[in-house]
Amino acid sequence: MLTEKYEDTFGLMYDLKDQGGELLSLRYDLTVPFARYLAMNKLKKMKRYQVGKVWRRESPALVQGRYREFCQCDFDIAGEFDPMIPDAECLKIMCEILSGLQLGDFLIKVNDRRVVDGMFAVCGVPEDKFRTICTSMDKLDKMPWEDVRHEMVAKKGLAPEVADRIGEYVQCHGGISLVEKLSKDPRLSQSQLALQGLGDLKLLFEYLTLFGIAEKISFDLSLARGLDYYTGVIYEAVLLQSPGWAGKEALNVGSVAAGGRYDGLVAQFDPKGHNVPCVGLSIGVERIFCLVEQKMKASGEKVRTIETQVFVATPQRNFLRERLKIITELWDAGIKAEMLYKNNPKLLTQLLYCEKTDIPLMVIIGEQEQKEGVIKLRSVASREEVTINRESLVAEIQKRLSES
Repeated sequence: MLTEKYEDTFGLMYDLKDQGGELLSLRYDLTVPFARYLAMNKLKKMKRYQVGKVWRRESPALVQGRYREFCQCDFDIAGEFDPMIPDAECLKIMCEILSGLQLGDFLIKVNDRRVVDGMFAVCGVPEDKFRTICTSMDKLDKMPWEDVRHEMVAKKGLAPEVADRIGEYVQCHGGISLVEKLSKDPRLSQSQLALQGLGDLKLLFEYLTLFGIAEKISFDLSLARGLDYYTGVIYEAVLLQSPGWAGKEALNVGSVAAGGRYDGLVAQFDPKGHNVPCVGLSIGVERIFCLVEQKMKASGEKVRTIETQVFVATPQRNFLRERLKIITELWDAGIKAEMLYKNNPKLLTQLLYCEKTDIPLMVIIGEQEQKEGVIKLRSVASREEVTINRESLVAEIQKRLSES
């Protein structure tokens, strides 16, 4: 399945060859396994999200969040429904995620594979070149049209006049008015396939307006999505301005989310060819992390990497047993607590650890406190210390945590 559907990107797959009589490779995406799962379990409807590791054998670009092993977060709606309602919901979800992450202004480019194929047909692309020309067109977000045209003509043998006709279309982008204009285009309207796609896109824009997100969506004829399993609406989210900082160039990570409709994939796994139409989206987790980290550096914001609420410390030697008793009490009360795994840690080491990791509270037990049946509670940020009764330790900590 993968080698058929990813013909031009087969080199990106980690093919493990013959493993003791089994043909195996590392998971390339989450979509193809999802389609297989639906077919094997004879599921006709499903709405699900999945987060998982995938692997691509490409050149890593760490500053752009491009790795060989990375995490994808997918959301898909499978089932036979009325046109464009699930598709519009997927775009709404994509908007909610990107808005919620506060990455800055973004735009979701939308197109339809039927419009792309119809455009190729009326422009004169031979049918056996559709897939390879589509792969070239998919590079328009990284390369100017002149370079893509050169690849189509010089490397893939497309006639120059055909490439020029494609060029007239792929530089068009807009909203519902462009959809309506292209529906009346003398050349494009000759393709019934393209007209079907444009009809669905018009309906999609109506639903997007009702969802209140139409201003975030752009109908863009340069969008192709190189994967061959897409059959209808396709989309890709790009940041309009990544959050750079003074004197530094903004980070270019490419698309941060993408997806589309793939109505024929499940049938290819089903022995009887039963079909389940699907639409979904994928979020690039690492790419988004790169942007969040950059934004944090720009603002000087820090993020805690641990959830510890209380640190149990001692200034003196031979107090490991007391610390273990206290930490057990805190754990049993549901308080997130920790201590250094040392018999006799230095007090300064313990204080610096708390400050470095932003642990809010510190419990200190020593000889004096043990004699008097009290304990010291220190606020790490303000460095203020109070002495409290040993019995009221848990209650006092819970009170402080609820107030913070």
